Amino acid sequence: MLTLLPRRNAILVFVTFAFAYFLSSLIRAITATLSPTLTQEFALNAQDLGLLAGGYFLGFAATQLPLGAWLDQHGPKKVILYFLLVAVLGCMAFAMAESFTGLLLARVLTGVGVSACLMAPLTGYRRWFAASSQMRANSWMLMTGSFGMVASTLPVQWLLPLVGWRALFWALAALVALAMLLIAWHTPQWQTLAISGTNPPVAKANYGAVWRHPYFRKMAPMAFFIYGGLIAMQTLWVTPWMIRVAGFTPLQAATGLFWLNMAMLGAFFAWGMLFPWLARRGHSADRLIALGMPLSFCLLALIVVLGSSIGVWAGLAWALYCMSCTFIALAQPAVAMAFPPNLAGRALSSYNLLLFAGVFAVQWGIGLAIDGFRALGWTEVSAFQMAMAIYLLCTIASYAYFLMTKSHNQQPC
Repeated sequence: MLTLLPRRNAILVFVTFAFAYFLSSLIRAITATLSPTLTQEFALNAQDLGLLAGGYFLGFAATQLPLGAWLDQHGPKKVILYFLLVAVLGCMAFAMAESFTGLLLARVLTGVGVSACLMAPLTGYRRWFAASSQMRANSWMLMTGSFGMVASTLPVQWLLPLVGWRALFWALAALVALAMLLIAWHTPQWQTLAISGTNPPVAKANYGAVWRHPYFRKMAPMAFFIYGGLIAMQTLWVTPWMIRVAGFTPLQAATGLFWLNMAMLGAFFAWGMLFPWLARRGHSADRLIALGMPLSFCLLALIVVLGSSIGVWAGLAWALYCMSCTFIALAQPAVAMAFPPNLAGRALSSYNLLLFAGVFAVQWGIGLAIDGFRALGWTEVSAFQMAMAIYLLCTIASYAYFLMTKSHNQQPC
């Protein structure tokens, strides 16, 4: 990987940030595995479960705008250390919660705390790594996130009866504190690696320059519905679907989620290896997204139509769907590369704001829809199917907007 850091330093920087992102992904996804336990212990309905999982993303999204400005001004190292301290407190609060309200507030706090775990390194990579390495670095960060997703499935399911879910969150608090120490040790100071003359001047280094940018607007609806929805499925609704629609046991659902996340891990590793080769042959991020996303729509439509009849194949179907959605992951580094380095933090955090606002909206919205259709007398399976069908229509509409909208710039990916 070509970098503006010495190779050894670049590897250390990547690994330390990747460890923190691994933990943030584990914390993000753990509610899917814990959902049967928490539902039973706290008597949660579908709306409560969606709100609890979405609370993490609500806290996450709330920090994105100030986060971007802080990253551009102070750099990744200083910002992420302050945020991870909040994550430690959030994990501790979740471990001590005695009510649904306590769980929700702790999840919001945790979401705030880990909200810099991807944006901070990507902002640093925009300056420290060569342009040709941006997509690979992004894909392999997402791959480490998939490791976290994997760790949140069967390993958590195995540990749950041995130590309980509260002890798991105490352990997560300790591991986040360890990540803070590693980042403080290995990450360079922001000012020392600023390369003179490499940052082109911009008229106004503010969020207006980002949100008015045609390329950002072109990508925004897909960030909200498709990318946000992918995470909403992966971190919550896949598990209830497998249990309550396909008839899986909690252990079978955790196993299915384990293999789903293993598949996602492989997909992101493959993107890191393949995209530089594809880019050299003229395949831009936009072109790949345009060609690849319709497959995800077909797979989700198949899942919705088959419903409970899909049976034991539900895990495979969801894994294929989530893998097909990874085309949208190419958009995030493409957005960053459409802006100069001194706006990278604002561009990335603005995109992330849309993404995680979408996660919150989809997670809670599907829960509301399921409960709403159940209140109208629909069966549980039919309520799940209709809620997912509505979500599918939203993703197709956002893709259509992407195809019809001109970006008015030649983005460099």
